[in-house]
Amino acid sequence: MAIEAGDFRTGLTLLVDGDPWQVIDFQHVKPGKGAAILRTKMKNLKTGATQERNFNASTKFDAATIDKKSVTYSYTADNTYYFMDMETFETYELSEEQIGFNKYFIVDGLEVNLMMYEGQILTISVPATVDLVVAETSPAIKGAPSTQTKDAVTDTGLTLRVPQFIEQGETISVSTADGKYSGRA
Repeated sequence: MAIEAGDFRTGLTLLVDGDPWQVIDFQHVKPGKGAAILRTKMKNLKTGATQERNFNASTKFDAATIDKKSVTYSYTADNTYYFMDMETFETYELSEEQIGFNKYFIVDGLEVNLMMYEGQILTISVPATVDLVVAETSPAIKGAPSTQTKDAVTDTGLTLRVPQFIEQGETISVSTADGKYSGRA
């Protein structure tokens, strides 16, 4: 199925130069002269590399069919993450490079989707938000405005900004898209 660059949307997967790419962000630009172009930020699903590219709005691409398989996180050993299909009990191994930034959102028993292209495991897809425990943060400053934030580190190693009232040991909800505080869990 052909997809025109003008029909891009965030999360779309397509084939560019024979590799599967995912559209992270895009913007239609109409210069003063000439045809409209599409500025895109894309991620190569095989290598994990992110690249900004410009396309003519009428350029056509083939859709990349990405298969998804639901698995549950089991454990990590030597920078290798192990996941299990709870129906067949088949185990899948992914390297830290394949997991990427998602490593900060993986907790025991988390259900994720393996993303595969032509039988090859590319990466995982995590839920939109996950609940993480605050491992360390400074105490709240008395009299500080409620909009003021402070640094916190979660039990998975993610460093983020949280409101002053969040204390060590609390469970918070974190957006996996950008790694930002979403609220109390």
